[in-house]
Amino acid sequence: IRGSAEASLTLPQKFERRTGDVLVACGLYEISTYSFFSPKAYDRIGLPADSPRRRSITIRNPLGEDTSLMRTTALPSMLDALARNYNSRNEKAPLFEIATVYLPQEEDKLPLEKKKVMLGMYGEGYDFFRLKGMVETLLRELSVEDAEFARQEDDPSFHPGRCAALLLGGEKAGILGEIHPDIRENYGIGARVYAAELDFEALLRHAVTEKSYHPLPKYPAVTRDLALVCDAEMPVAELQKAIQNASGKLVKEIKLFDVYTGSSVPEGKKSVAYSIVLRSDEKTLTDEECDNAVKK
Repeated sequence: IRGSAEASLTLPQKFERRTGDVLVACGLYEISTYSFFSPKAYDRIGLPADSPRRRSITIRNPLGEDTSLMRTTALPSMLDALARNYNSRNEKAPLFEIATVYLPQEEDKLPLEKKKVMLGMYGEGYDFFRLKGMVETLLRELSVEDAEFARQEDDPSFHPGRCAALLLGGEKAGILGEIHPDIRENYGIGARVYAAELDFEALLRHAVTEKSYHPLPKYPAVTRDLALVCDAEMPVAELQKAIQNASGKLVKEIKLFDVYTGSSVPEGKKSVAYSIVLRSDEKTLTDEECDNAVKK
């Protein structure tokens, strides 16, 4: 008896494959690591003794202490892989893994299995902004909306001044930045290391899976440049949000093109310059309407 059966990938499976394709296109190599590690891994990434991330599933019959816990974070696994590459004298190692972590629940329930998109890299040409650009590319190609970046200073595994949280819909969905120098020394890596750990389910939840058609604009756009002097510590993302909120639907694009500090700017300040594209979907904008939007 002959027959046929139709089969297709589920939405999460398609999303996972697309995630891998985008990261490969960004120049990263996929790795696969064990889901269990040593209790010392939490010490090596600097987690405090009372950190909730230390609460792990203990394996009853482990091969040894180094494989006795189910991981709650994929960061130690990535740092192990980067350290192995560094000790093998590889000049650079851009890696990623779609890793599973295991979060314990009540005693009579199986652990909660969650997927993490883990990026890690070191070598010439890699820095915080290269890493952030890869994350932004991933968000764009996956059609993830409501994404923001916010300063993160209290994660012991990351450099306090070179670290950011990824927010989706206002909720934290990941972290990215430079690994703290003390942590990379724990792994014997003599180069700056950059890593990101993103929540796969949150990315999928905020992704637009159905595409809709938008007609090409009928009316011309007007471009205005805006330079603002602010405190040096002011995140430029906050300025961009304020510009968008003030001008509403007329603002179609906001592009940062310069950040300047020098003799013409007071000490402790910086000049931030934006190119702003204004357009109405209903008519051609007048100079007065554009001026009013810029004044707002």
